[in-house]
Amino acid sequence: MKITSFLFVMIFAWNLEALSIGEAPKNIVLSGVNGGLVKDGSEWSSRSLKDKVLVMFYVDPDEKDLNEDFADALKAKNFDKEKFGSIAIINMAASWKPNFAIQVALEAKQKKFPDTLYVKDMKSVIVKEWGVADDNSDILIFSKNGELLFNKDGKLNDDEIAQALKIIEENM
Repeated sequence: MKITSFLFVMIFAWNLEALSIGEAPKNIVLSGVNGGLVKDGSEWSSRSLKDKVLVMFYVDPDEKDLNEDFADALKAKNFDKEKFGSIAIINMAASWKPNFAIQVALEAKQKKFPDTLYVKDMKSVIVKEWGVADDNSDILIFSKNGELLFNKDGKLNDDEIAQALKIIEENM
């Protein structure tokens, strides 16, 4: 029992280190059965996390509104699109909802946030490779060089929203 518990703790701790503030994460490619862009199914690579300050929403469809306050705060800021962007990656494997129903919801989100790039992660690849929280709403902010500046799983409170906005402004 002690060995099993130790191994679980070690695996969990290893996953927590998969993303480190100040470092670019391991490259991930979502394509084919693993996912891709919502608009046309083409490949998405995390190597695209550069050239702008980028906010990534990694979301379980069942938690899609958890960080709506942060999304609305970003929209209200109306950041320069040449210096800032956003990506919403949907953890399709985290939901009991059928994919067609999620697709309808994604289309509605795309209308509300037309400048956001929407990506499907069909098999929780980012959870497995980066150690982000599963069945949740994760917020990650990346620098122009692709380095992680901010990482929060779960709902951002008002102070965290202010902190995230400040990080974006300071890095643009």
